[in-house]
Amino acid sequence: MKNLVRNFIILGVIVTLAGCGMKPLKKGDGESTDKQQQDNQYGKDSTGKFSSGASLDVSSLNDPNSPLSQRVLYFDLDSSQVKDEDRDIITVHAEFLAAHSDIMIVLEGHADERGSREYNIALGEKRAKAVKQLMTLQGVAESQIQVISFGEERPVALGHDGAAWNLNRRVEILYTGY
Repeated sequence: MKNLVRNFIILGVIVTLAGCGMKPLKKGDGESTDKQQQDNQYGKDSTGKFSSGASLDVSSLNDPNSPLSQRVLYFDLDSSQVKDEDRDIITVHAEFLAAHSDIMIVLEGHADERGSREYNIALGEKRAKAVKQLMTLQGVAESQIQVISFGEERPVALGHDGAAWNLNRRVEILYTGY
């Protein structure tokens, strides 16, 4: 199951990167695009940020168009600081979890291959705890979140270069039972 989730995450990253340079097609006479309809369905505001995870239901967890499908957060080298662009992703997940107190998640912390094994385990844990802290500050019960660190032991990219290292410095949000 974890391999399937990991493959979907990798596929999501590839699709996201492939679509970065694409612009949405414009429709005339005030018609909205499919993207705009999806954004409205999931509470995306005019700035492009998702405004509330509370309006999402459990079926949103399996919807690739849902903001809850964004479950990987990336970190800079030797850092456990959550990037500004990832804070709205965390907010949506936090609001969803706060509204669904019966749902549990695992935050998996990861690091790239550089550094000692002990250092990377500690860094992965710091990264996952940083995400947990932001979620608990937004109303998620600590009992809903389990933190685990794999350090460098579970890379998603097997290369030994900057591109691979960037993908391996991450926290994955895993919903248990979904």
